[in-house]
Amino acid sequence: MGNRAISWSSSRFSHLMKKEKIKSANTFSGSDRKKYWEEIYDLKKPTEVGWYQAKPELSIQFIEEPGFAKEAKIIDVGGGDSLLVDHLMELGYSNLTVLDVSNKAIERAKLRLGHKADLVKWICSDVTDFTPEETYDLWHDRACFHFLTKKKEIETYCDKLSGGLKSQGVFVLGTFSKTGPKKCSGLDIHQYDAMDLKYLFSDEFDLIHTVESVHLTPALTKQNYVFCNFKKKLKI
Repeated sequence: MGNRAISWSSSRFSHLMKKEKIKSANTFSGSDRKKYWEEIYDLKKPTEVGWYQAKPELSIQFIEEPGFAKEAKIIDVGGGDSLLVDHLMELGYSNLTVLDVSNKAIERAKLRLGHKADLVKWICSDVTDFTPEETYDLWHDRACFHFLTKKKEIETYCDKLSGGLKSQGVFVLGTFSKTGPKKCSGLDIHQYDAMDLKYLFSDEFDLIHTVESVHLTPALTKQNYVFCNFKKKLKI
């Protein structure tokens, strides 16, 4: 499974790199990336980071759209101390996992949730180092994927996604769009449009729904996003 995922993602990302002339300026990975994000969460309050949302309505809409049972296995990749998990619990979802590279972000989320934090599975890992121990019905990623600007990182992400999502599972992805920022938290990102993402994931996923949206940061800066809802193809 892993080799197949790497094969299709490699060819498609190589095409995007050539088309967009991506410069992979974020050269650190692993422990360096973890250190960077620990410092970000140490320096900034939850309401001071650009991706903060009091209620992540579009993410909730895309997660609710497929009509999964409340017991469905859902993972929020790069979830950090996002309030998404709070709202999903309020909606009755009971099998939630949050993954983030920053332990400080996870600890802040746990502190906020209090005893409810025990009802969530927490994984502190870089997504490119993550080895799923179970398969999920839904994989949600808002503003994590676009930080991966190197070909190998995106190949690895695609491989983890392929191995971690059930057949006909749903992949909800939100990234900066072509009219969005070119940097976030001092790091270069990779901009996408819906057609780029459809092409990149087309071997294993069907694009079901896409929306462009504008996020207003706590500093009142507008950030343009593209959200996509993918369904993993049935394997025969």
